[in-house]
Amino acid sequence: MSSSGGGSSSKPRSASFQPSETSSKRKRGVFQKELQHMMYGFGDDPNPLPESVALMEDIVVEYVTELVHKAQDIGSQRGKLSVEDFLYLIRKDLPKLNRCTELLSMNEELKQARKVFESDEDKLRKVFEVDEPVE
Repeated sequence: MSSSGGGSSSKPRSASFQPSETSSKRKRGVFQKELQHMMYGFGDDPNPLPESVALMEDIVVEYVTELVHKAQDIGSQRGKLSVEDFLYLIRKDLPKLNRCTELLSMNEELKQARKVFESDEDKLRKVFEVDEPVE
């Protein structure tokens, strides 16, 4: 018993991966080391095949490029691109949304800590400048 439909999918599938126009124009191997580490972290071999890493890079770059283009379309309605445009696009993918909000809050905490550290450093510098005798 075989069905002629073979499953309904919104995107046509092909037997082989065909890189998009943007992936053929860009510099390859930029994220090679990072992707190798990520692939290992998710259970792959410590030294995955270069073809696997290249395929992953193509997929990731294509995903990010599409996400940025969609965010630009949303942001162009207001006249500027913002973080909220990206959060809006991933709102239905709760793990991604939660991770992004977590990273954004950590980034804000780091900014505040740097600001406090720099102001304390400036205060200390002023104290030492006053205490040193001028010759």
